[in-house]
Amino acid sequence: MKKTFISCVLTLILSLGIISGYSQQKTSLPKKVRITSAVLKDKIKGGWAGQTIGCTYGGPTEFQFKGSMIQDYQPIVWYDDYIKETFESDPGLYDDVYLDLAFVDIVERYGLDAPADSFAMTFAHSNYKLWHANQAARYNILHGIMPPASGYWKNNPHADDIDFQIESDFAGMMSPGLINSAAELCDRVGHITNYGDGWYGGVFMAGMYATAFLTDNIDVIIEQGLQPIPKESKFYQTISDVVRWHKQYPDDWKKCWFEVEKKHTSEKGCPEGVFNSFDIDARVNAAYVVIGLLYGHKDFFKTMDIATRCGQDSDCNPATAGGIIGVILGYDKIPSFWKPSVEKVLDMKFPFSTRSLNQICSLSYKHSMEMIKRNGGKVSGDTITLMVQQPKTLRLEQSFEGMYPSKQLLVRKDYLDEPIKIDFTGNGIVVLGNVKSQCGEATSKYIALLDVYMDGTKIEQVNMPFDFTTRKYDIFYKYMMKEGDHKLEIRWINPDPAYRIYFKSYVVYSDHPQAVMGH
Repeated sequence: MKKTFISCVLTLILSLGIISGYSQQKTSLPKKVRITSAVLKDKIKGGWAGQTIGCTYGGPTEFQFKGSMIQDYQPIVWYDDYIKETFESDPGLYDDVYLDLAFVDIVERYGLDAPADSFAMTFAHSNYKLWHANQAARYNILHGIMPPASGYWKNNPHADDIDFQIESDFAGMMSPGLINSAAELCDRVGHITNYGDGWYGGVFMAGMYATAFLTDNIDVIIEQGLQPIPKESKFYQTISDVVRWHKQYPDDWKKCWFEVEKKHTSEKGCPEGVFNSFDIDARVNAAYVVIGLLYGHKDFFKTMDIATRCGQDSDCNPATAGGIIGVILGYDKIPSFWKPSVEKVLDMKFPFSTRSLNQICSLSYKHSMEMIKRNGGKVSGDTITLMVQQPKTLRLEQSFEGMYPSKQLLVRKDYLDEPIKIDFTGNGIVVLGNVKSQCGEATSKYIALLDVYMDGTKIEQVNMPFDFTTRKYDIFYKYMMKEGDHKLEIRWINPDPAYRIYFKSYVVYSDHPQAVMGH
């Protein structure tokens, strides 16, 4: 009787995920899986189509709902010409997809073993629009800071941001059943732009894509995708919490969403979101993808719609969720309601790309076949045998350790002749701003030169291009200084009356958490 009772208690504890926040039992997938070439092609096409549909569907709501869900009564538009019109009127919306496509093209040009530098240089010298970790990395590479240093948090204030998470789909779609191969590719490419949780987000998504070729069990897909992520990381803890809350509230995604908001939405890295509701952190937005997958129950629309209605980066999150469910279903089983809009653009050049979606599908299939054969798979007629990899845990990386946000000051002032001066107490600072034009004489070739002095000593000269493509995302940042009083001065040494240095704000960090007023 006692033994039975203890067993029941242990079973209950494990089912609630109380130990380590997640079930201790891991699902074992078969060592071999057979798939036809037609099915593989259909799933790859479903993944690219689902990603494009999801990005377009959530586009109008992107960062319009920050710390707030999109209510059920608010309609989200869709019609048959929607993707084509968005291609033409708002191509920058597809930054998550066109970077994915660019990486596919680099694999085609340089092979499966393309080094990180090949990806980095093509990425840095491209003309497509980038933001956050991507743009910070582009600037780093153009100024001689190559990967993995270009994505490292001391060189990139956006290292934990969503950027690589939304661009890693290609790695999973060319690695069916090959989760470790996908992770290795993510190691090379992901550290161009990100580190720590920002890198893990890409590994996780690629792992779910790789597993979606093998099973339609959403729980297994999430579990497998999470296995390479170290349990000590905040990313692992966030996603395992979502899985646990789903078990607690299986019929109400909004209750799960509220739990995420309460526990996991404090921002530490991206200086734009540290002291407000804007949150582009990888793990938080990954949580919304997982909420969409878990509560969508393999329904294409519900999966995408819930991921969108979680808010924040609400075009990228349904793009990822839509891509994964697209692989699970295959293109043929995506509901017909969505297909006319996709089929109008299948042979168009994708925004900021020389390739169409149909061409990318063909290349992804080609690369997946190369990856399958390299890893012991076999092809016999129309039948492909996949040798399924068991996930290996990656090394632990954590960004912004020893850094605690302590102060923000909004300045919003234009500078021309006078230097920017900031007195602060702490161990780090990020200064936000950009070069802006003052009159019609402005040219995109202009580069402002800023000399940076810390405590009276010149420590750096910063190049601030006016050009949007090559711009420096943040004026200046410095981490892991000695805690104490510091004087920062930024002098513009080549001022031009056609321009201004717009000093938006600054964020200060300390080596210890700040006490709450009144406590």
